[in-house]
Amino acid sequence: MSQRPQKAPYLTKSSYVRGTECDRLLWLSWHQRQPYEEPAPGSPAATGIDIGNQAHRLFPRGVLVDHQPWEHDEAVAHTQQLMSDPAVPAIFEAAYEHAGVRIRADVVERLSDGRWRLCEVKSASRVKARYVDDAAVQAFVMEQSGIKLASVELVHVNTSYVYAGDGTDWPQYFKRSDITDQVAAAKPDIEATVRQQMELLHQTQEPAIKPGPHCPAGCDYWDHCTADKPTDWVFNLPRLSQKKFDALEAANIERIANIPEDFDLTAHQDRMRDVIANGKPYISKQLAHDIAALEGPVAYLDFEAMNPAIPIYVGTRPYQRTPFQWSLHRDDGTGNLSHDDFLGDPAGDPREAFVTSLIAALANDDQEPIVVYSAYEKGVLREMSELFPDHADALERIIARLADLYVIVRNNLYLESFAGSYSIKMVGKALAPDFSYDGLEHVADGAQAAAAYQRLANAKAPDDEASELRAALLAYCRLDTLAMVKAHRGLRDIAVQR
Repeated sequence: MSQRPQKAPYLTKSSYVRGTECDRLLWLSWHQRQPYEEPAPGSPAATGIDIGNQAHRLFPRGVLVDHQPWEHDEAVAHTQQLMSDPAVPAIFEAAYEHAGVRIRADVVERLSDGRWRLCEVKSASRVKARYVDDAAVQAFVMEQSGIKLASVELVHVNTSYVYAGDGTDWPQYFKRSDITDQVAAAKPDIEATVRQQMELLHQTQEPAIKPGPHCPAGCDYWDHCTADKPTDWVFNLPRLSQKKFDALEAANIERIANIPEDFDLTAHQDRMRDVIANGKPYISKQLAHDIAALEGPVAYLDFEAMNPAIPIYVGTRPYQRTPFQWSLHRDDGTGNLSHDDFLGDPAGDPREAFVTSLIAALANDDQEPIVVYSAYEKGVLREMSELFPDHADALERIIARLADLYVIVRNNLYLESFAGSYSIKMVGKALAPDFSYDGLEHVADGAQAAAAYQRLANAKAPDDEASELRAALLAYCRLDTLAMVKAHRGLRDIAVQR
């Protein structure tokens, strides 16, 4: 991690919100600042930037304060200049500072009575508490700087909007929610919170905040804060409540292996504890019976889908699930494998071709079980059945054949090498050590698959990159169904040996 230059600490609206979540996170974000990385195309961060820029379209003739973050003084001066010019109806990235808090407001809109409206733009579909905190600290800084605010709005995504083609209708795409009252309720605590956070930033000692279920999801400092934790840290118990985590911590129990047998755990948590403590795998007596239902010819199916924030295809809504790819492995019952797949043409809506190609691939045997590894495929097929009623009967027949291997694994087996996870990657590797996802380029998980296809659909990839992305998508999805094959065979071997 890069060290921040030695200068007086300050807060931003983002660091203020981080500080309301965790003192240690706030301190680390200043004293052990991580290097900035350009968001990957299609990532949530890149999507947020894109949507923020598109929101400017709601404010014609608005002016952008385009100074870089380190040019804060210049940005403040430019903002004041624009505010004094009545011909400027709105300011984007307006800069203000008060009491060590520096903010860049997404949009500040001039009203006819001389007051201003603060607009915070988010890529989410609804108002969240942390967004109110974000807007509240901005309102505090602006009002303390002498700005008269009439109201505060959250500009966010309207998931009821349906794309009709010929360009996005941005006034319909965005929803403007008045959060003035929520911000007003939050403001009385801000001055004291800012003072406490500034005092914290001036400390030379890292706060001794212990990591746990209370930590913000996806925290950049998770690895730092958990570096001294054992591999069987109690946090790794799946679905462990904060109350039970606190009870274990109060009893000074850090390792799963040391959890007393009379401690109240769920059946799956208790199973995991026993395996780690005793060093013996859990194999249920029911495993052989459940696996026997998958004897003979079997198919293995996996889908990939994207949920673009900004609709690409006519008739779709923001964040609507759009399946674009499937992979199908088949075992003929004697161990011989065949493979088929589909990857949609991103130039047009891939959903109907996805459906018809899948129906054709699975039409030859209504008795053949189709192994999946979650309820995801069933959910997608239900959606496609409603969207394409002419194909509903065929899709329902496919649904009737689905067999969830995840349920079989979770109910019947736990190995220490699962490391608390029942994901197909972890289970496939544990049951077939020769199997690996290593070596994948560009696409190594579902989120990257969605981002890659979205990049293709938006025609943002040059021809050579587009070809690489298509190949990467096919390779990744193929491995997901191959992992199911390997996991199924591993389970069968364990059942026979038992």
